Amino acid sequence: MSALDETLTTDALVDEALALAGELDRPLRYVQLNSFYNGSTGTIMRNLHRDLSARGVDSYIFWGRRHKTVNDHEQCCATKLGYLSHGVKTRLFDRMGFYSKRDTAKLIKILDKTNPDVVHLHNIHGYWINVEMLFSWLSEHHCQIRWTLHDCWAFTGHCAYFSYINCSQWQSHCALMEPCPQLDTYPKTFCKGGCAKNYEDKRRIFTSIPPERMILITPSRWLGDLVKESFLKNYPVEVRHNTVDRNVFKPTPSDFRERYGIGKRFMILGVASPWTERKGLSDFVRLASELDDRYAIILVGLSKKQIKALPEHIIGFERTSSPQELAGIYSAADLFFNPTREDNFPTVNLEAVACGTFVITYNTGGCCETVHSSLGLSVEGLSEALAEIRKRKCTED
Repeated sequence: MSALDETLTTDALVDEALALAGELDRPLRYVQLNSFYNGSTGTIMRNLHRDLSARGVDSYIFWGRRHKTVNDHEQCCATKLGYLSHGVKTRLFDRMGFYSKRDTAKLIKILDKTNPDVVHLHNIHGYWINVEMLFSWLSEHHCQIRWTLHDCWAFTGHCAYFSYINCSQWQSHCALMEPCPQLDTYPKTFCKGGCAKNYEDKRRIFTSIPPERMILITPSRWLGDLVKESFLKNYPVEVRHNTVDRNVFKPTPSDFRERYGIGKRFMILGVASPWTERKGLSDFVRLASELDDRYAIILVGLSKKQIKALPEHIIGFERTSSPQELAGIYSAADLFFNPTREDNFPTVNLEAVACGTFVITYNTGGCCETVHSSLGLSVEGLSEALAEIRKRKCTED
């Protein structure tokens, strides 16, 4: 296997599991861990679980928050008190990933009972697991490890992303020469002295697994290239682009335009959850000031407070829990605009394209890798995006 392999779908994970199962005289036991049951990373975990189970693999998924245990194969392994306490301590001491000892002990008991052949990690940050305890267990057992990195947290001393502020401390030693500039971002903290220790501890813990037992998976070439510059560089990296369920995300008729009085206006859609400055909310506000009443801007995933603060030319909605409803909104739009300033491989772009809606996204992170088709375009900033939007409006007229 080369240092940086690439495939276009996650089907290879199922094929790999079946190949491993062929070496056994029993069903392969495959465990996945993620912070959430739902959300984008939770959906990736559940889809793989579904496909593995359908192919005869003894598949398990364990998570930390926001969903109750379903059965022995689908369990929540953290308590509300545990992750709330973990979050508070992180805010005070900046040591996310080093609390939740009781909840992690519970998870380890389940792992002991399950005795997996493969442990597939997704997001192990998120205030729900103790990484030192988990990796100690992994290093003592002879299971294969797959770790899908959905962001950069695994190889920094604090943050999940750093390209927006052009920080390169993670390449050598976070906060060694200067303070971390992102303590006010996830995972937010008041502590100024934990970042350097986090970096050293994560480097020691995450590199305790022999390279022949752990493969790192990234959804984008962009993130894969960053991993090869980090302290995880000695591990094999595979690029496996995320996919979406095209049985759900497809051109979907809806009465969305009629229901909200959009009519024949050129509808520009944005979807995020949560909407932060890095997701480009301010760019939508600026965009609204540049366009006339022939356009309608729709934003989905806002908080109640954000909706109240919107200018009159933007219609805002809270997050929808229905993928089918979201597919109808994507399909109603003339254009999907994603002005995120840093992202890995945004699923919202894939969902919009699958619904037949043209996508304009900024050329940041792995965003450009999501629009390599006739239904997408990456641009350098708002001015270029505005020009493309107006051009597409004129074409439709």
